[in-house]
Amino acid sequence: MSVQLILAEKTVSVSELRKKPMDYFIDEPVAVLSNNKTAGYMVSAALYEQMVRLIESKSQCSQFRPSSARLASIASLGAEQLLTASEKELADFE
Repeated sequence: MSVQLILAEKTVSVSELRKKPMDYFIDEPVAVLSNNKTAGYMVSAALYEQMVRLIESKSQCSQFRPSSARLASIASLGAEQLLTASEKELADFE
């Protein structure tokens, strides 16, 4: 039996998250669980921006933000995935 650290007081399953995702963008982290394991964390935009500012203030690098080249790469990958997605995969977003 393995023990997993969950760094949030609130949790939600992936299936519940799909039903009402906006309910979980709150001002504290929400652990997203898949098969009872942490798949990721959700936070509000305000909390994320606060975290980025804190990281930037403590970091040696000037910004904790992707460069324009990295953003273009991310957009390109996202567009490619949307174009190659099956109808079933796209139905998950309805």
